[in-house]
This record gives sequence, structure tokens and C-alpha cells, in this order.
Amino acid sequence: MGHGHGHAQGHHHHGHDHDHPHGAAAVPAAFDTSVPDEALNPEQQSRRTLLRRAGLLGAGMAAGSVVAPATAGAATPSAGRRTGGFLWLAGDHHIHTQYSNDGKYRVVDQVRQGARHGMDWMVITDHGNETHARIGVEKVNPDIREARAAYEDTLVFQGLEWNIPAAEHGTVFVHPGRNEVSVLKQFETDYDGGVKKATDSTPANEALAIAGLTFLAEQVRRRKVRDVLMLANHPARKGIDSPHEIRAWRDATSADHRIAVGMEGAPGHQAAGIEKSLGMGRARGLYDGSPGANSFAGYPLESYRTWGGFDWMTATVGGLWDSLLAEGKPWWITANSDSHNVYTDTAKRGGPDSDFTANGRHTDPVYSGKVDLTEGDYWPGQYSRTHVGADGFSYAAVMDGIRAGRIWVDHGQLVDALDVRVGGGRRWATLGGALHVKKGTKVTLTVDVTPAGGPNWAGFVPQLARVDVIQGDVTGPVADRDTFTAPTAKVVKSYDVSKSTGTVRLTYDLGQVDRPVYVRLRGTDGNRTAVGAMGAAVDPSGPAIDIVGDADPWRDLWFYSNPVWILPA
Repeated sequence: MGHGHGHAQGHHHHGHDHDHPHGAAAVPAAFDTSVPDEALNPEQQSRRTLLRRAGLLGAGMAAGSVVAPATAGAATPSAGRRTGGFLWLAGDHHIHTQYSNDGKYRVVDQVRQGARHGMDWMVITDHGNETHARIGVEKVNPDIREARAAYEDTLVFQGLEWNIPAAEHGTVFVHPGRNEVSVLKQFETDYDGGVKKATDSTPANEALAIAGLTFLAEQVRRRKVRDVLMLANHPARKGIDSPHEIRAWRDATSADHRIAVGMEGAPGHQAAGIEKSLGMGRARGLYDGSPGANSFAGYPLESYRTWGGFDWMTATVGGLWDSLLAEGKPWWITANSDSHNVYTDTAKRGGPDSDFTANGRHTDPVYSGKVDLTEGDYWPGQYSRTHVGADGFSYAAVMDGIRAGRIWVDHGQLVDALDVRVGGGRRWATLGGALHVKKGTKVTLTVDVTPAGGPNWAGFVPQLARVDVIQGDVTGPVADRDTFTAPTAKVVKSYDVSKSTGTVRLTYDLGQVDRPVYVRLRGTDGNRTAVGAMGAAVDPSGPAIDIVGDADPWRDLWFYSNPVWILPA
């Protein structure tokens, strides 16, 4: 049955280029309680406010220890106290700048705003194209290095948005080091679908995508860079990421060091759904298209829309994501801004002399004199957050946490903290992990969730109404790699938490487990729900399909976690 995820809780410190000064860092000043509030800059003060609200400040942080989840102390299971917790770092892996042909902001603008909105790590992902491959990769790097120096409490990765041959876009990013530019440049030049004119859905182009992932893995093996990750972006938007392609990316490199590890569970461009009199009047995520010549014919029409702001592949219980998880192999979800041009901002692209093709960048933005209601993006962290459980504040720790699947995501700051443990006997596992127990062992899921304790960036306190437990059987590799359903996955328990305050403990008894299964979590403010695509017996109250032209993202908030497997033997 090949449960290729037993590595999920390990830490992979593979070979590197011996030139990564940003690989380790002290605990950020906002976390360090020995630093007084008045000594913090505005971004650090903003972050400390968020941490206090989530109950994430403690004396142990001042000593640089690994930080336990918000539920540390009496509420944390004994296993958690024995092993310690993780430093949960919020971030965004999909951000554009003036080095994108359709971007506008300076790197430092995005990093400053991300820091203000609580981002601990960010990835600069300008579009892959001929101009970017020729000069943009080099030109953006000094700006990234300057931002790292100016915002020491924010980890700033260099990456790019890969035009995946035969498919959609994907984030590719590397651990900082002396070869970060050369590796990204060669990868983009040799394997970008746009650069290589390899965008059509053909077997040859699909093979080029696999060759690109293999190239990245080889750079790690040869110690050119310490680490590389790839995450598929807005996977259902155009219907061109077929199930067999996703499986091929996941399986392209060895199980102990996968390069392609997941996908956007929720796309960026969330403000695009705000109705026309106040906004763009399009669809959340700009998911308002329809099948094209390169689309996978098996996808239904509703897959081209978001559901509660989330991609159809993730939002459908028993759908494509569950079909991947049922194989017993890791494939994680994230959420991010895809920030290009921000809704209600007052900046415009600078000057008529902005020649991207010649310069590899647009000129710096300038004040426009008006509030722009025609754009669909938010700043990094303003609406979407990806929370990664890291074993320290470093680039390597964030990448390890992502690869391990220690990730939960939320919209609109719906949840301040989440701690998930699956335990049986003396063993336990958390998000992305696998609990190995003897057949017949009684297993319990314990969830400590902290609803929002203060206002979000829209100015109101979101209210978590319900938390769902979703469970599915692990049935092994599929015979048809274009499978996108998982018949056993369903909502097995729902908890009404609408009247709860502070951290809430939820427990779900899986019973004496006699077969391999996985569990994952989902939560909502309850404002918009509908029976899921697989019927009420599978998902009686899931996210509703978003209305094109009238979908205010702040009125429909969800969180999702990655899974935990239980593997009896």
C-alpha cells in the first residue's frame, strides 16, 4: 500500500552551499518578552499585538526555545509537554513585485506590508517569462537582500512563479545562499513553460515539467542550494492541472525529499469578488473562466469556481484532494495573497517610461491621488494566512515545516491558534504526521482551537461558528491516475463552537482503529453553507459556491488543516 509519508514528522537538513547566513536567526524581537514594547518598531509592535491576542507570548521565548502552541500548559496533552511544541509562523508563498510584467510594488513595499500584517515569512514570486529569465532573476535579488536586512524579523525567500509546462502556475523557491540566483535562473531558462513555448497539454510538455522538478532535486543533491520547494498555484482555475499531472509532480522526486509538496487550497485575488459598485465585480480568486482547449475533460463546470473562497479541489469533501490523501502520500494545502495590485491602495505604476521588456522591471510606484476600487488583491497577511509549525525561526525550519505538512490556513483571521494531536497508547502525531499503532488501538483526536480574540484587518472580530472533522480511508495507489474522488471521505463530526470563548478543546474518538485512515479539520463562521457536491451524507453543510460578481470575502470565512494519518499494523 505504500504509505509514503512516514517521513512527515522528520526534519531534513540536507546538504547546502555553506553560504547561508540567513539560515538561522534569533527569536524575532516581537516574540522576545525581554524586549520592551517601546523598543519595537511599528511592524514589530503590530506582530506582538497579534501574538498577545493569540496567547502566544511566553517567558520561554526570550531564551530562544521552541515555542509551544497557544494551548501549551494545562491544556496541552502530556505527550506535547514531553516533546515540546512548534513555533507557528504565518506566511505567504505567492507575492509579486515590480519585477513581474503585471506587478507594481517594490520588494520592500510588499515585505513592509507583510510584516505589518503579521507575516513571519514571505516568498517573492515574480512571473516566469523571457524577460525575467534573462535579467529579472538577477535584478530582484539585491532588493530581496536589502529587505532581509531591513526586516530582520521577517524571512524573505527568493522564488519565482513557474509556468508549469502543460499546466498552470506554481511557486518555486530556494533556501537563501550564494547560488539562489543561478539555480533559479537556470531552472527558469530551461524548464519554464512560457520561456520554452511548452504550455499546451502534451505528453512532451508534461515530461518537461517532471524534468524541471528532477533538476531542482539534483541541485539539492549536489549541494548547490540547501533546499527547494514547489507548490502548485490556483490549480483548478483553468482546469489544466489534470489529476495525473498532480500525481506525477508529487511522485517526481524521492519520497524522503519531495520537491513538489502541495497546492494552494485557496487562491489569492480574494477581493476580486466584491461587487461592482465597491470593487472589481468579478470572482474570488479570479475564478470566473470556463474549460479551454487544454483543460482536463473530466472536471465538472463547478470546478472553475471557488467555494467559500477555496479551490474546488480542496473544498469538495471526497474530491480531488481527498483522493490524493487516500493514497497515503503527502500533498498539502496552503493559502496566500497572489498580491499584484491591492484593493483600495493609492499607488499606481510609476511613469510612462516603465519599459518592462527593456529593464526587467517597472519603475517605482507613485501616489495616484485616488483610492483604487478596481483591483482584487490584498497585502500579504491582510486576508489569507498559511501557518507553518517550525522547530525554530529560520529559513530551513520553515521549509522543513512545509515539507512535513505542519500547516493550517485561514481567511480573515478567523482563528488565532490551532493545535491538533492524534494519540493512541503512548504515541501521538500532529498535522502532516502519521500515527503508527497496533491494530485495534483506541485512537483519539484532540483539537485545541483559539477563535479570534480581536478585530481582523477589516475591523471586526470574526466569529468561529463550527468545526468539522473529516475522515477518509487510506486505500493505496489508484489504478487510474486521473481519479479525483475518494468515496470513503466524509464529515464524521461537527462541533458548534459559536458560544465559546477562549481556547476550546474538542475531542473525537476514532475508536479501535483496524484500518489505515486519515483525519483533517475545517471550520467556518457559518455565514454561507450548502450541501457538498457529494451529497448530504458526505458533507451536509460545506462551503457554498461563490457568486461571480457578488462575493464579499469577509462575509464568508473558513479555516482548513492538513491531515494526520493513523496507520495500524
